[in-house]
Amino acid sequence: MFSVETEERPVVPYVEHIGMTRQYWRDIILGVNDGLVSMLLLVAGVVGGGLDADQVLLTGITGAIAGAVSMGAGEYLATKSQDEILTAELNLERTHIANHREMEVAQIREMLTTMGVSSADLDAVVAALTRDDETLLNAMKALEFGVVDSERRSPYRAMSISGVLFLMGALSSVIPFFFVDETGVGLVWAAAFTAVGLFIVGMVKAAVSRSNGLVSGLENLLIAGLGGTLAWWVGRLLDSGLN
Repeated sequence: MFSVETEERPVVPYVEHIGMTRQYWRDIILGVNDGLVSMLLLVAGVVGGGLDADQVLLTGITGAIAGAVSMGAGEYLATKSQDEILTAELNLERTHIANHREMEVAQIREMLTTMGVSSADLDAVVAALTRDDETLLNAMKALEFGVVDSERRSPYRAMSISGVLFLMGALSSVIPFFFVDETGVGLVWAAAFTAVGLFIVGMVKAAVSRSNGLVSGLENLLIAGLGGTLAWWVGRLLDSGLN
């Protein structure tokens, strides 16, 4: 008898999802990246404009605090507004289910068909998802609005994360001017600290998104580098024009 050798499939380790922090990674990356980039651009602009070290330091501290408050307030209002709109839409969906149930059932059937549910299974799946109003509402929340309750964002948490991380990112461009009198030297140190911070943020983002860390880090560096160069030249041009 001949034995048939079967190719063994490689064992793929089980990787856990990132969990309940998933919906806040936008705030994490946006907050720290904005702090790193915008403060470097501000410092580069005022150094190019001819301010001395003390003036740059004062500008940096003021900009960091103002930016953190603005970032936090903006995220709070944006997240709260989005949640209020979603709540209003879900209340309207409850009205639709109560008064136009047949249309909602037809809509969910259409969405399931678009998703690829076979015609043989369609009736059973529709029946399961529409067996009562609450089940139908939860199904429509996920399929029509793309929302599950565990993924909804807290305005207060979004505000805190983005504001605090903006301030932390801004420190890389502010701290050097506590210790130097020469603005050019301070700008070099600010750029170096910011570059390291941006690369680390890119690597962390890549680790979470399971993408290429080197590419992500270099992408962050390139964006900030181009922006910083532009800001410095704008400052120089404004200084030349005013003088």
